[in-house]
Amino acid sequence: MATINEIQDQIIDDFNLFDEWDEKYAYIIDLGKKLQGIDPKYKIEENIIKGCQSLVWMTSNYQDGIVHYQGESDAIIVKGLVALLLKVLSDQPAEDIAKSDMYFIDKIGMQQHLSMTRSNGLASMVKQMKMHALAYQSTQA
Repeated sequence: MATINEIQDQIIDDFNLFDEWDEKYAYIIDLGKKLQGIDPKYKIEENIIKGCQSLVWMTSNYQDGIVHYQGESDAIIVKGLVALLLKVLSDQPAEDIAKSDMYFIDKIGMQQHLSMTRSNGLASMVKQMKMHALAYQSTQA
């Protein structure tokens, strides 16, 4: 299994294949289109990520020290961002998620190309995923 940093490095390499931001956006949108949605029963208030301009639902479960996330959004570009975060953090050890540095977001230039509200939403998603990991980690101790 690839580590969080190995996956981030792969994403950075993938984004470096594109010269223009239009191409990068198209790639993110494509990732969103490929993202398997979550079961409608999880589209409830308590699974909505606060601070996102769009509706984003995120759920997780924990098994054998590994956190599995599922997420979805009603906005296609945000769905792509969810897909990127799931690619990096899902199916990883809780401890690794909790202490991870999500450097790929800056390295691919995402921060500069998102509106302030989208950027805040992305930060909220990362924060929520790390909080889930910390909660699972504390049950393990």
